[in-house]
Amino acid sequence: MSASAVHSLWTMGAVDPASKIPTPHIEYAQLSPTLIVLGAALLGVLVEAFVPRRNRYYAQVFLTVVALAASFAAVVALAAGGYGSSKAHIAAMGAVAVDGPALFLEGTILLVAIFAVFTFAERRLDPAAHGNRVDSFAAQAASVPGSESEQAAVKAGFTTTEVFPLVLFAVGGMLIFPAANDLLTLFVALEVFSLPLYLLCAVARRKRLMSQEAAVKYFLLGAFSSAFLLFGIALLYGYSGSVSYARIADVVNGTVQNVDPALADTMGNDALLLIGGAMVLMGLLFKVGAVPFHMWTPDVYEGAPTPVTGFMATATKIAAFGALLRLLYVVLPGMRWDWRPVMWGVAIITMLGGAVVAITQTDIKRLLAYSSIAHAGFILAGVIATTPDGVSSVLFYLVAYSFTTIGAFAVVTLVRDAGGEATHLSKWAGLGRRSPLVAAVFAVFLLAFAGIPLTSGFSGKFAVFKAAADGGASGLVVVGVISSAIAAFFYIRVIVLMFFSEPKVEGPTVAVPSPLTMATIAVGAAVTVVLGVAPQYFLDLAGQASVFVR
Repeated sequence: MSASAVHSLWTMGAVDPASKIPTPHIEYAQLSPTLIVLGAALLGVLVEAFVPRRNRYYAQVFLTVVALAASFAAVVALAAGGYGSSKAHIAAMGAVAVDGPALFLEGTILLVAIFAVFTFAERRLDPAAHGNRVDSFAAQAASVPGSESEQAAVKAGFTTTEVFPLVLFAVGGMLIFPAANDLLTLFVALEVFSLPLYLLCAVARRKRLMSQEAAVKYFLLGAFSSAFLLFGIALLYGYSGSVSYARIADVVNGTVQNVDPALADTMGNDALLLIGGAMVLMGLLFKVGAVPFHMWTPDVYEGAPTPVTGFMATATKIAAFGALLRLLYVVLPGMRWDWRPVMWGVAIITMLGGAVVAITQTDIKRLLAYSSIAHAGFILAGVIATTPDGVSSVLFYLVAYSFTTIGAFAVVTLVRDAGGEATHLSKWAGLGRRSPLVAAVFAVFLLAFAGIPLTSGFSGKFAVFKAAADGGASGLVVVGVISSAIAAFFYIRVIVLMFFSEPKVEGPTVAVPSPLTMATIAVGAAVTVVLGVAPQYFLDLAGQASVFVR
């Protein structure tokens, strides 16, 4: 072929190339909660670059809290404008859903993140170092633990204020994750919130090596789970010829019309659907912390700085359960008979595994980690119900669990000895006599985890188990009640240890926190009691927000 012929082909193909690419249509107002958070995260990076070191902490805390509050206000405005009900629709060219469950979960994530940031900003718990107040994070994350550069950074009063933009990036990813309406958006959101979390786990001021080990474990296992998810996405694309949730659901139901000839051979191949669906589920169950994908949870919870643990234990669970609900209820409702038995098995071993192994724990953070695994099992019971009540009960449980958990981890940061936080259970003996108020508040949180009446834990468990029973999963409820009874044993054991044991002479002290941590603990306790005593308003709210847009 001559050069002139090739040139003419080029010019024919490029008559008007711009007309062949559709202009993206983005509803900025409806995506504003996420855009505000990600915009503030970028501003936070600029603050790190240009603001003098001594002013960065105040600038970052102010920017982070204002951004999260503004984003929450945007979520409330969207819900008030009817986008959670009558105006629910798919935005951003099919990539993101703006509907009741998405707005409800986004609002919950943002509220939890605000109180988590308060614990990040806490600077009164550790004794001052070289005349400078210090927080839970390493003076200089890049320096080798124990090295001269680290000692110089501590002496100079450096602080790792980068944690605030990292939290904002993580929250931005978490806001998109439960609202994602195609598999690629889901994967991108997963990476956007996972990578900052890996970094946050590694920057503890005390026990630096343990913190870095936790981060490496989390990163390696997280990379495996992301790979499974991505491979599952590829198989589902081969099965349906699309990454869009609605299109995959149509192919599963057999209601699809126009088929791309290039995909006609693989389309509708059930093996691709079953293996792909299972792999995507595995990726999500890892983030939820369900057995047998839970091995990272206790090590990471124990090694990460406690404020980060509290943030991870709540916000990640909310985002992951939101994505799991959307996948099962919007994409794979036609496969209910295939995934329900598998999820039954996962829920049963998660409830029992978390509760039984927690009994053997001697570290308070590991105990709360196994407790969170058991709670993931309880929430899965609501997911398996496959009814609107199932969705609303899961939404309610996530709110109840999140505030109790963030409060409990905030209390853990207060109990200290010479080495920092005293997390070994033996150190908590007699805490009720040393500091009755702190022990009493922690006891309220433990009773809520155990599901004792008049706490949010009871209301949440009752809602989830009722939905499961109505959805034909009564056997699951029986296992759930047995697991709750086993779990109650180790929660009550901690309460007995605090109030009925003699305090040790060289035991830990309870540090007096700043108003920031006090606010986190007070709000956690207030929500725990209010949702236990008068849950109806919030149950109704979750009920109104339980319809997915398809």
